[in-house]
Formats: sequence, structure tokens, C-alpha cells
Amino acid sequence: MSEIEHLIAQYDLQPHPEGGWYKQSYKSKESIPATALPQRFGGNRVFSTAIYFLLEDGNFSAFHRIKSDECWHFYIGDPLQVFVINQTGDLEIITLGNDVSKGQKFQYVVQATCWFASRPAPGSEYCFVGCTVAPGFEFEDLELADAQLLSALYPRHTSIIKELCR
Repeated sequence: MSEIEHLIAQYDLQPHPEGGWYKQSYKSKESIPATALPQRFGGNRVFSTAIYFLLEDGNFSAFHRIKSDECWHFYIGDPLQVFVINQTGDLEIITLGNDVSKGQKFQYVVQATCWFASRPAPGSEYCFVGCTVAPGFEFEDLELADAQLLSALYPRHTSIIKELCR
């Protein structure tokens, strides 16, 4: 059994709609009422959620955005690139990994409503990371990007948008 197959079995990972494999590992028992949240949320949200997330070489997490901040955590495997189109329209490429001498980060926060995608860095076999979201993630908060529409908004990033959309 390969390390990838072992992680999928060990953590009971399931295919994620944006690409890769995931399993929710935490969901707060308490919630925030909709009246206390920004208007972009359509209802109550739990305080926080967390998932395990696995991407293997040749796979990617497609450009998408969510309504909450999302903190990425590197666990094991090879480096992962996270592509973020920030609020000013600039593209940031963050590499998660454990080689700090190469500028890799153990954690990175993608701000709410920013478009982002991820894929294993060149030469990576797999990346096993976690994502913590607050207020907690609900699938109704996920918006997958349409490559044509996102490219029209950010034409200077068309190449990477087309690579990382489904």
C-alpha cells in the first residue's frame, strides 16, 4: 500500500468537490447566530471546523472561494502551492512545507472571499495538510470558479486560472 493509499484509508478520506481528498476532523458544538454574522452568511454557523486534506501529484484543488477565513496547516509529505487572488487582484503563491530555509510555511491564512486554488509543488508526490475555518465551513459557502468569468475579472492571471479550474 502506498503512503497515499494508507492516508486515504487511515483517515477515511473522501473525494472533495474542488479536487483532492478530505475528511472533517472537527466541528464545534456551539454556533454563532446569523444575526451576529456578516450578511454574506445565510444562517447560523458553528464557531469553527477543521479538515484533513490530501492532494497527490497530478491533482489540484480548483479555484474557489468561501465566506470565512481558512487557515492551512502543513502536516506531512511534499510542498503544496496555494494560489490566492487577494482583495487587490494580485496573485500570491504561498508554498506550504517544512523547509523554512526555502521560504515554505507551516501555516497560511486565506482571507474570506478571496479566490484560491492549490496543487502539489513541482516534484511533489503528495501533500497532506489541514484546513481550519472560522466561522465554520458549510458547503453552501463554497463557490467554485468559472474559468471564463474569473479570467474576465483578472485577465493578467488567465493562464493559472485556466490551469486550476474544472
